[in-house]
Amino acid sequence: MAASFHRQFCDARFYAILDTSYASPEHFATLARTVLAGGADVVQLRAKGATTLQRVEWLRALAPICAAAGVPLICNDDMEAALAVPDVGLHVGQDDLSPREARMVLGPARVLGLSTHSLAQAQAALELGEVLTYFAVGPVFPTATKPDYPAVGLKLVGAVAALNPVHPWFCIGGINRQNVAQVRTAGGRAVVAVSEVLQAADPAATVRGLREAME
Repeated sequence: MAASFHRQFCDARFYAILDTSYASPEHFATLARTVLAGGADVVQLRAKGATTLQRVEWLRALAPICAAAGVPLICNDDMEAALAVPDVGLHVGQDDLSPREARMVLGPARVLGLSTHSLAQAQAALELGEVLTYFAVGPVFPTATKPDYPAVGLKLVGAVAALNPVHPWFCIGGINRQNVAQVRTAGGRAVVAVSEVLQAADPAATVRGLREAME
């Protein structure tokens, strides 16, 4: 695990994603400053369909903003783009490069996260030891962001919480201001919200409210 980030991720309560499905890249810098002002603890770039060169361009614009705030910047599923920008981490899914292979390429210092969609996958993540920095569980609720994945429900959140994970973990998928308290009650301690934030009239206030709900 990237030891320098472990405590930071343990203390994290809100993970922001800048997603090209909901926001235009020319607004990413402004959005990054906005979600950071609201208290985002992590920022990820997710740009499905973009080229590696485009992702590198956007990451380079975001990197100094996140660095100034002391917040990790992560690239979704593009090792080459992540490596092109100093200190950028990587998030992979179940069908992407395996975490062990990713860690071998990334080296020991960068953040590495993994998506999980079942208790078995979460347990497997916990067995990866120092390979992973964190993992995510979801989608907790139905979400247009991941239409091909069935919602895993709050029961899985509770089951993962009962494992007392040594890795920091985040609940993701369909989480909004109306249901975030249910996630907290089920045992979640940190959340990711995409459309709820990026489509909000006041993204900073939305982040602030979600983060406070998890505290």
